[in-house]
Amino acid sequence: MNTDILQLAARDARGLAIDAVTACKSGHLGLPLGSADIGAVLFGEALQIDPSNPRWVNRDRFILSAGHGSMFLYSWLHLAGFDLSLDEVKKFRQLHSITPGHPEFHETPGVEATTGPLGQGVANGVGYAMSQKMAAARFNTPQHTILNNHVVVLCGDGCLQEGVSAEASSLAGHLGLDNLIVFFDSNNVTLDAMLNVSQSEDVGARYAAYGWHVQMIDGHNMDEILAAFNKAKSTKGMPHMIICKTMIGKGIPQVEGTNKAHGEAGVKFSDEARKGLGLPEEKFYISPEVTAYFADLKSKRAEAHSVWQKEYAAWRSSNKELAALLDSGVNQTIPDLLAVIPPFKEDESIATRKAGSIALQPISKAMPLLVSGSADLFGSTLNYIEGGGDFTRENNEGRNIHFGIREHAMCAIMNGYAYDGIFRIAGATFLVFSDYGRPSIRVAALSKLPTTYIFTHDSVAVGEDGPTHEPVETVAALRAIPGLDVIRPADPEETAGAFAAALKHTDGPTLLALCRQNVPNLREIPVEVRRNGVVRGAYIARKESAPLEVIILSCGSELSVALEAATHLGAGTRVVSMPCMERFDRQDAAYREEVLPSSCRKRVSIEAGISEPWFRYVGLDGKTVAINRFGLSAPGGTVLKELGMTAEAVVAAAKSL
Repeated sequence: MNTDILQLAARDARGLAIDAVTACKSGHLGLPLGSADIGAVLFGEALQIDPSNPRWVNRDRFILSAGHGSMFLYSWLHLAGFDLSLDEVKKFRQLHSITPGHPEFHETPGVEATTGPLGQGVANGVGYAMSQKMAAARFNTPQHTILNNHVVVLCGDGCLQEGVSAEASSLAGHLGLDNLIVFFDSNNVTLDAMLNVSQSEDVGARYAAYGWHVQMIDGHNMDEILAAFNKAKSTKGMPHMIICKTMIGKGIPQVEGTNKAHGEAGVKFSDEARKGLGLPEEKFYISPEVTAYFADLKSKRAEAHSVWQKEYAAWRSSNKELAALLDSGVNQTIPDLLAVIPPFKEDESIATRKAGSIALQPISKAMPLLVSGSADLFGSTLNYIEGGGDFTRENNEGRNIHFGIREHAMCAIMNGYAYDGIFRIAGATFLVFSDYGRPSIRVAALSKLPTTYIFTHDSVAVGEDGPTHEPVETVAALRAIPGLDVIRPADPEETAGAFAAALKHTDGPTLLALCRQNVPNLREIPVEVRRNGVVRGAYIARKESAPLEVIILSCGSELSVALEAATHLGAGTRVVSMPCMERFDRQDAAYREEVLPSSCRKRVSIEAGISEPWFRYVGLDGKTVAINRFGLSAPGGTVLKELGMTAEAVVAAAKSL
């Protein structure tokens, strides 16, 4: 390792951070300055990457969990030779730049995860590491090792205070993820105050108790950083925590080592800091020696990638089926899933969670890279892949993941799988506990990740468990997340359509809200109409046989109630099934008008949840039959009747228009 040149690179990276934050008068200087030496060792020596091919399948994955320190990442991506120009670095936090305030997946070459909400990156790293363990077990052969990379995370005190990192780290230790290396930028500072104001725990002891291999080093000593990294790579059977004692804001004496260094407080001292670092007056300066060093290193890394390509080509030649399978994952190739799900029996009355379980089995055979997990609820969510085995420390090929009672970590780990982009990941819990995973679901939507949530027990029909377990506002709250498809199917055939739609959707997440109670198979509606109707978000479930007078809209288990009400209202009544508002809204205007003609303003909706999502479809002239309160503890049918989820209520609402 050329320590002299890397120290110069660390200086230049500090200068880039100071100049970028000063230019926009916004941002965080603390981590980019305090962790610059870690960045120099990783990007200037240790990481197995090829900046010319940022998605190389066998690269080391680097995740900046402390996403507020984004100038750390942008500086090192630029210096290392990724497609991130100095002009883009100069446009830090500016409109339409690819250097946003916090790193965003898809926006910037080399950014492996959208980070900023603290702790997310740690959990994403666990998901990446699980995905890579699973991929290595599936695709490596005795003759050819094509996957042997590591997942590297840089986090701070804030990341480790957030509960999501604790949940994920506990699972990582249990699974023995020895391909996961977390660098902890331990500077004893949080935004408001010094760390001792809010924390007195021994983080190293906590991680050792989780089953992690823990080292403590001087985070400014490059030799120690590299030695710790190499020791972590050679130590098997456990994930790795490298605690790096650093000085936040190093290089700005007026604020370094204090919580003032966290943000942009050091900007007013930037000129003095640049002089103290030995930087010339020229802003955004990179020394010729550093430029030459990284240009040479980029060539060497490309050559190392080329050597790997020869091994990879030999593997592909010897393992054509495995190669085709890997390609299908990377390219997100999805077969015709509706064709593989047999029709349900016409008289079958089962819960949609059970119908989902039945549909999942042929889907899992058609999609061998589909992985399913549950937050300790496989027995209730029913999303276990039969014959798929369990993912354990001994069996990395297992397709079923026991996340434990860790909903937030489950959803963040799912994001890690989706960022990695080889496997399709689904996770399950009760719908009401989506609130525990909501921050990660939001990031999945923001990042356009193809994650699938199989959330069951979708309404007050849960019954005896009472209001703590009965979602009423939950579906509406999830529908409010931009980019998230929420599908609430009404019967087994709609459920088949929902699963197919979710897994065909590759540029965003989908949440399936499934019921616990048995529902009738709505056989009056042709199977293909129900299945394909879900794909389009909404469809005419029963067409009027006389001039149109009123439209009833519904979804989920209440659709059968809407159909019953229509029978009482007469021939001029149309029933529209709307299992997915988001999909319906993406249809062209002609189809939307065909289903919901604007000429008919008499509209009633019924759903066992709050009213708000339905107003944009029923309009000011329409009415909602809804539940705008918390639920009750009683048998499910009793609760539904008590809270007005009846055909009589729909009929009364329609007649009042």
